[in-house]
Amino acid sequence: MSASSSSSSSSGEEVEGGDGGGVEGPSSPRSRIRWGSEVWPAPFVEAVAVRVTADASTTVGRIAAAQALFNIFQVCSTWRAISRSELLWQNLTRRIWNVTHLTRNTWRQEYIYHHRTSCNFRLRRCIYTTLHFIPTVNNNNNDDGLACRRLALSNNHIAAGFSDGAVHLFHLPDGFHVSTFYPQHRDRLGRFSSAVSGIILSDVRIVFATLDGDIHTTDIEDEDMAPLRRAHLGDVVNHGALVDFTGCDRWWVGLYAGVPGHAFRIWNSVSEELVSVGGTLTDPQSVMGWHLLTELTELIGRVRVTGNNEAVACTRLKVIVFDLQNQGIVLREEETRRRIMVGLFDANNESALITDDRGVASVRLVANLEEKCWFRLRGRNLRRTLGCVNSGYGLICGAGEIRVYEIEQGQYLYNLREAIGHCNALIADEKYVAACSSDGTIHLWYFGAA
Repeated sequence: MSASSSSSSSSGEEVEGGDGGGVEGPSSPRSRIRWGSEVWPAPFVEAVAVRVTADASTTVGRIAAAQALFNIFQVCSTWRAISRSELLWQNLTRRIWNVTHLTRNTWRQEYIYHHRTSCNFRLRRCIYTTLHFIPTVNNNNNDDGLACRRLALSNNHIAAGFSDGAVHLFHLPDGFHVSTFYPQHRDRLGRFSSAVSGIILSDVRIVFATLDGDIHTTDIEDEDMAPLRRAHLGDVVNHGALVDFTGCDRWWVGLYAGVPGHAFRIWNSVSEELVSVGGTLTDPQSVMGWHLLTELTELIGRVRVTGNNEAVACTRLKVIVFDLQNQGIVLREEETRRRIMVGLFDANNESALITDDRGVASVRLVANLEEKCWFRLRGRNLRRTLGCVNSGYGLICGAGEIRVYEIEQGQYLYNLREAIGHCNALIADEKYVAACSSDGTIHLWYFGAA
């Protein structure tokens, strides 16, 4: 790997506090606060700290939460004592960074790690590398076998799915190629029917779907991986083309186009049982759904699972939020006056990026679809542009360059230094940005704190 820029990061002192020393008169503001705080119970002070830092995160940005917390620790020794509370750091890590699983020794260390990583994203401190693999033999006479259709990230792996149905799995951060998975062969309806339409990846399991509706899965936790298993046999004639596929540890969600009234299929990811079928989101794109099987067309729709058992999906005409627990009932929807650029749509647990054909990117709150901020994209050929978001930043790839915006105020930050040529797939999480260029090279940027 080669460093894109200096990898130095903040020391973490911004969330530790100081000694709060100094001599003050009895009428000074700090003295009055100190006197009153002596009788405030620790849980109350912790609640105040969480509220103040959450407000700072919402109004200014998540990085600003650390300074707000530092100010609280400076009030007096009693308030500074809560800096030793693991419950406080756990609550803050969940509220500010949306992290619920401890991966370091303490919750305080967890908070500081995510703070530093976010600072790295803002300041373009990263390590750049590329991943390579031996191209697969194309058994379908598909000249576009190296067209990457989907990328997926987990803590320790990255997976890339291609037009020929192959999914390549790599280990992070060393870039070692772990395995290549192929969907089970059967008669195909169209040259692209075996193209990968979605990947769900964790460090113990991989699940991927193809355009014809087949879903395959296997465990990847052990060195001797179990054989790939077809969990669901697709029926493209009666269900349409599976144009996008996503999920989490509880749900699998498929977005279909081709058969009216069958836009969504929802599975329980544990039992692999189909629990819901329906929806009209892609009805206007039914004909385009069939074309996907035989030719490379523009994206029809995308779907993303967010928190609270909800998912958000879009086509070029509409955005909806629907309930995964209750038969896919639509909770919120919005029809746009201008066409949505589907390749520039993405969502995380809190926000959705929606871009129209004028290049205006709107960051919406998933909770109510209200606009949080907006920014205007550079360039004219938006059809060949892709976008994605993580919790704090939006990334837009066009004309071979990746531009980074913060999505709390809509500010443009910088371009990544490395040009990658035409991009077929783009993804980001809290530590990595990954893009696959038209020659099959996977480009990887690591922003994780040291």
